[in-house]
Amino acid sequence: MHRNTPGLTRRRVIQAGTALVAAAAVPGLSSAAMAASHTEMNNSIPSSSGKIDIMPVNHASLALVAPGLTLYSDPVGDPSLYADLPAPDLVLITHEHGDHFNTDTLRAITDSDTPLVVNPGVFAKLPSDLQSRATAIANNNMLLFGDMRINAIPAYNTSADRLQYHPQGRDNGYVLELDGTRVYIAGDTEDTPEMRALTGVDLAFVPMNLPYTMDIEQAASGVLAFAPKVIYPYHYRGSDLEAFKSMVDAGGKEIDVRLYDWYG
Repeated sequence: MHRNTPGLTRRRVIQAGTALVAAAAVPGLSSAAMAASHTEMNNSIPSSSGKIDIMPVNHASLALVAPGLTLYSDPVGDPSLYADLPAPDLVLITHEHGDHFNTDTLRAITDSDTPLVVNPGVFAKLPSDLQSRATAIANNNMLLFGDMRINAIPAYNTSADRLQYHPQGRDNGYVLELDGTRVYIAGDTEDTPEMRALTGVDLAFVPMNLPYTMDIEQAASGVLAFAPKVIYPYHYRGSDLEAFKSMVDAGGKEIDVRLYDWYG
């Protein structure tokens, strides 16, 4: 168990309600580019009162460290992966699949009062000790955690041969209003109308791997539609990331595509 870093205090969910969400070694990635992603990439973005540090963990697991708040999204895997990270003040879980949700990992990396924000499907599967500190949020709803707004964005498959993986209405992505920045964590999804309608996104994490989410063409098209300032491909095992970056760059939207080795 790691300790809270100085200045970080726990916040509890204080309000929930409905939100108008839409308004408000890797194939294709060269060893040189991958090395650069580790040594030269700026894994942070500016925020109103400082910066948000982006800490990829593995596959779809990540941490964001903002002034006064550390959150984990979909933490799974060996607890040692999180040993050097600040302890979480909040954990987000998008859906129930094992590469996004693991109760043993949750118990190992959180304290007994660390709040969890989850989709209803995960809430139903939580054991009582974890459920007691969890809040379920359904698609197109919002809640406040301190002064951070959390919007639940529908995450689902749209292709006929993939509908069984992530049915519409079950799983969440999240848009966070975090220290003056707008962050989109897509979860497992294709380029849905809800994704494409997003506006004002500063930082996004979007998946791309078949057959479970979408191919790089869909991902690039979706990213160009909502045009985040910074995009990290994640949950991308087997995808050609350099081809994805070329497609986004060719769209002329001045999107900072950051290729990070999530499997190294």
